[in-house]
Amino acid sequence: MEFVMKQALGGATKDMGKMLGGDEEKDPDAAKKEEERQEALRQEEEERKAKYAKMEAEREVMRQGIRDKYGIKKKEEREAEAQAAMEANSEGSLTRPKKAIPPGCGDEPEEEDESILDTVIKYLPGPLQDIFKK
Repeated sequence: MEFVMKQALGGATKDMGKMLGGDEEKDPDAAKKEEERQEALRQEEEERKAKYAKMEAEREVMRQGIRDKYGIKKKEEREAEAQAAMEANSEGSLTRPKKAIPPGCGDEPEEEDESILDTVIKYLPGPLQDIFKK
């Protein structure tokens, strides 16, 4: 009976044995193949990085040519100059440097007040308009 079961199941008994924690057939070259595969992946990655580094260097040469042609400074150079200017301004100062006021802040507050006042006066009755206009 047992023989008939094994025949009916065929190779499935080996797979079931593996699933149940039995001994697996191990490939003696598996570790070597995996190591070779990992090395190939590392080598491909290094080649890819070298390729992109070369491309970026070529782009930078082109960018520098454009900067030289039009007199444009690199972002790092501009930031360094701005930092040096801030330090030079605050050399003798005991307090921290003042923050720059953004454009549009505090430039025209009186004009806004006048325009609001004019708008309010328009909606007042005639005699009151005369009083406020004086």
